[in-house]
Amino acid sequence: MQPKRVLIAGGGIAGLTTALALLARGIDVQVFERGAASPEVGAGVELSPNATRVLIALGLGPALERIVWNTAGKEIRLWNTGQSWPMDDAGIGSVARYGAPCWMVHRADLHGVLLDAVRERTPEAVSLGAHCIGLEPGENAVTMHLGDGRSAAGDAVIGADGVHSRVRRTMFGASSAAFTGLMAWRGIAPMERLPVPMRRLIGTLWLGCHGHVLTYPLRQGELLNVVCVVQRDDWRLESWFQPGTAEEWLADLPGWHEDVQTIIRAVEAPFKWALLSREPLRRFAQGRACVIGDAAHPALPLLGQGACLAIEDALVVARCLAEHATAVPDALARFEAARVVRTAAIVHASAANLPRLVSPELANQAGAADFVAREWATQDERQRNEWLFNYNALTVPV
Repeated sequence: MQPKRVLIAGGGIAGLTTALALLARGIDVQVFERGAASPEVGAGVELSPNATRVLIALGLGPALERIVWNTAGKEIRLWNTGQSWPMDDAGIGSVARYGAPCWMVHRADLHGVLLDAVRERTPEAVSLGAHCIGLEPGENAVTMHLGDGRSAAGDAVIGADGVHSRVRRTMFGASSAAFTGLMAWRGIAPMERLPVPMRRLIGTLWLGCHGHVLTYPLRQGELLNVVCVVQRDDWRLESWFQPGTAEEWLADLPGWHEDVQTIIRAVEAPFKWALLSREPLRRFAQGRACVIGDAAHPALPLLGQGACLAIEDALVVARCLAEHATAVPDALARFEAARVVRTAAIVHASAANLPRLVSPELANQAGAADFVAREWATQDERQRNEWLFNYNALTVPV
């Protein structure tokens, strides 16, 4: 028999997508989210075809099409001179090539669409201000203990509670993390705060010797998302919510082009966090519990696949629980078998992508031209994307 009730720890993108996928298959869910409101705040997220085909299959296409940015072109620019090169844009022709679009979306907007869809099906499915502090396995059920003193019982527990997952710790013990020597900045700039010539509706990847900057429009061009990774070893706090200042951010990019400096000055609220690397788990499931998304395989933000992996996980774990009527532990073991190799490969590919974003060859124009021609050739870039974008969580064997 398929499970009647699944408990989900974490109400972010991973948890809500899983809830929606389970509800669509007739399985009751209860989501427990630590925060008192939406945990998804101001940042953009890339949704490549391997993720958008899942969201469209879940019926979210019309709602998302009103808020996403369909890529209309990308470019590479050199950190100091601003010299530009055209960049292969997976979004152009994505539907024809991969069967699904490529979207950029404000994380809070995506979260809102998911939350509305879950509540439309089951109004009381999401409990805010409640987080998992431990699990108690039983023969025919598993109990989740919450930080407010309550407990809840279900046929299965899915840990979608992020990189610092309590579910993962309960199942497998503490995990180790290594500082990468990198830190990241992020922020949103209202497009109206930029000079008119800079309000271009394209994505731009600025490459440098010691860091890179990625910008792309959100909300139909109303906002500009800004993400920056720099080599810096004196900041080791891993928190998405640590505020910084434009002055400190600019100090991390000395000599960078005036356009980059103008964009950073236009960001309303800069945030910074240290980048720590973790090996993906070799096991995702244990009995009636499993972990998904960043709780299982946190990836460095260097390949644009973190949210996409979580969305893939959500659909595959829902399929496993719905399609295998033997026992919940068997269904979760099938989920693990279906996902562990791909997710580990993407985690490692994300880390391995850094030399394509930061290089001493970019110190001068001649070296930069050779570097871009070698590392960012259009045909090579398309081949790199094939294995990422052609994956179909709707049909992969489970």
